[in-house]
Amino acid sequence: MTYPELVGIAALGLSTLVSGVAMLGRTRAAAPGVPLALGGLAILAGALAWRADPGLARWAFVGGGSLLLPLAVTAYPRLRWRSPVDFVALVVVCGAGLFAVASLSLTGPWGYSGVLLPAGVTTAVTCLLHIWWKLERSDGADRRALTWMGLSLVSAGVVFFFIVFALDGVTGRSTGAGIVYGAGFALFAVIGPAMFVGLRRPEVVDVRGLVVQAVVLLTAVVVYMAVYATIEGVLELLGGRPPSVGTIALAAALAAALFHPLQLAMRGVIDELLFGTRPDPLGAAGHVAENIGDDPALALRVIREALVLSYGELRVEGVVMATSGTAVTHTRTLPLDIGDGRTGELVVGLRAGDLALTAGDKHVLDLARPLLAQLLRAGMLADQLQESREQTVSAIEEERRRLRRELHDGLGPRLSGIAFTADAARNTMREDPESAAGLLRALRAETGTAIREIRELVYGMRPPALDELGLVSAVRQQAETLRTPDGRSMRITIAAADLPPLAAAVEVAAYRITVEALRNAARHSGSQVAEATLRVDGGDLVVTVRDHGSVGQPWTRGVGLTSMRERAEELGGTLEAGYADGGGRVVAVLPLSPSG
Repeated sequence: MTYPELVGIAALGLSTLVSGVAMLGRTRAAAPGVPLALGGLAILAGALAWRADPGLARWAFVGGGSLLLPLAVTAYPRLRWRSPVDFVALVVVCGAGLFAVASLSLTGPWGYSGVLLPAGVTTAVTCLLHIWWKLERSDGADRRALTWMGLSLVSAGVVFFFIVFALDGVTGRSTGAGIVYGAGFALFAVIGPAMFVGLRRPEVVDVRGLVVQAVVLLTAVVVYMAVYATIEGVLELLGGRPPSVGTIALAAALAAALFHPLQLAMRGVIDELLFGTRPDPLGAAGHVAENIGDDPALALRVIREALVLSYGELRVEGVVMATSGTAVTHTRTLPLDIGDGRTGELVVGLRAGDLALTAGDKHVLDLARPLLAQLLRAGMLADQLQESREQTVSAIEEERRRLRRELHDGLGPRLSGIAFTADAARNTMREDPESAAGLLRALRAETGTAIREIRELVYGMRPPALDELGLVSAVRQQAETLRTPDGRSMRITIAAADLPPLAAAVEVAAYRITVEALRNAARHSGSQVAEATLRVDGGDLVVTVRDHGSVGQPWTRGVGLTSMRERAEELGGTLEAGYADGGGRVVAVLPLSPSG
C-alpha cells in the first residue's frame, strides 16, 4: 500500500473518530457515536501501524471498516431493534462483519479466503436497503439526518466507483495511482461530519437541494460518458481502426457541449419527480399583478400560491404584519422600502429541493415588492388616520366633559346663588333698604366672578388675544410676561413671514405650542435668550422655538411636552423636541389643512 493511500485512509479514520466523539455529547447520538468513534480509531491506528506491522493493520482495517462503521450506519440516527426490519439489519451487519474478521484468523493476516468481498457486498447492500427503509418511514429530524448520511454515503461511493473504474487497466500501484486511490479513500471522510451535521445542525442548509444537485450531476456525468463512449465506438466501427487524437478531442468537445443543457433538462425532470412542478415565472407574474388586491395578507397569499412557496411573511421594523402558509426552516428575506424612513421585509420559505430562489422567483418578487410596500404604507397611513380621528374624538369628548364639569360645578351654582341673592334683595328692598343694598353689592361681586369664569372658559377654548391681536402679536404679548426662575426678563425674538389666513384649529395649536415652548425655555433652559420662528413651508406651518441653554441631557417628557405633541398630532402634524446646536429646540409641523 502506497504512502498516499495511507494518508487518505488516515484522513478517513481521523474524521470519523472526531465525528463520533462529537456525537457522544448527545444522548440520542450515543448509539451510532460509539461504533463510529471506535471504527475511526481502528482505521486510523491501522494506517499508522501499516509500515511497522501490516498484519495488525489489516485486522484494524477489517474490524473498523467491515464491522464498526457499518454498525454505526445501521444504528443511525438512533438505535432501533424492536422492529423486525431493524433487528434483521443489525443481525446481518454484525454477522457479516464478525464473519469477515473471523476469516482473517483462518487464512492469516495476508490470506484471502474469498469471504471479505461477499461479506462487504452483503453489508453494503443491507445498509443501503435499511437506510431507504428508514427514510420511507421517518419524518422530521430523523428524516433530515438520514438524508444527510445517505447523500454522503452515496456520493462518496459513486465517486470512488468512478475512480476504480478509471484505474481498472492500470497495473501495479504507481505513485500516480496511489495518489488517486488515496484521494478516493479520503472522500469517505465526509461521511462522519455529515452524520454529525444531520444530528446537530440539519437545518444549516436544505439537504434536499443538495440531493437534487448531486443526482443531477451524477446523471449528467453518466450520460456524458455514455455519449462520448458511443461516439468513439461508432467512429472506430466506421473507420475500422481506433480514431485519431484529433477525432477523439472533437468527440469529447461534442459530448461536452451537451453537458450543461443536459443538466438544465435533468434539473427540471428531477425537480418535478421529487418535489412537483415549478411555476412558470411569466404566468406567476401575471397572476400576481391581476390578483394582488389591497389587503397585505391576501396579497401575500397570492404571491405564495403563484410561486408555489411554502411560506410567506411580511414584517415592518421587526413586527409581523401578515403570514401565509406553514413556516419552514430555510427562508430568504427581501427588503421593502415603505417610505418615511421605515423599512419592511418580505420573508419567503424556499421550496423543497431549492438552495436559493430561482431567477424567475426573484424576478416575480422584484415586481411584487413595490406593490407590497405600497400596500403596507397605505395600511399604516390608514391606521394613523384612524388613530388621529380617535384622538380628535377623544379630545373633543374630554373638552366637553371639562366644560360640563366647569359649568355644573362652578358657574352653575354661582348663577343659582346670584338668582337667590336677587330674590332676597327684592324681598327686603322696602322693609330693610340697608340689607338690600348689601345684597346688591354681594350680587355685583358674584356677577363679576361669574364673568371671569366665563372668560376663563372662553380662553380655554380659544384665547381672545388671537381675535384681538392676531397670532404673532398674541405670542409677543405672552412672551413679554415671561421670566426666568430667578426673576430675570427673557429676551425673546419672534420672527414670522407673511402668514396666510390660518384655520382656527391651526392658529390655536400654533399659539399654544409656541407659548408653551417659550415658557419651557424660560423655566428650564437656564438662558435669557430665545427665538421663535413661524413660517409656511409648502402646505405646512412650521413653528421653531430655540433657546441658548447649556443643558445637553435628554429631555424627559412632561405634561407640557406631551400636550404640545398631542396638539400637533391632533391636526395630523408632528413635533420634535430635544437638545440641538448648543441649546434646546422645538420644531412643530402643522398642516395648513388639518387632517383631524
